[in-house]
Amino acid sequence: MVDKYVGRIVQIIYLDRRNKLTQRVIEVRAIEGNVVKAYCLKQNALRIFKITNILAVEPMTRKRSG
Repeated sequence: MVDKYVGRIVQIIYLDRRNKLTQRVIEVRAIEGNVVKAYCLKQNALRIFKITNILAVEPMTRKRSG
């Protein structure tokens, strides 16, 4: 589901470790086993997301200015 987005920015709906739904915008860096390694634009930090906890993925489109 997420592997086709490596190198791209996507929005995800994610179930965190406290079973709370969160919405994140991430840059997918790599898929390794059952996890996604990504840069989280909300936290401004590298994060690891369990693939089984990613409920939805939507690619982000960049808007051109001007």
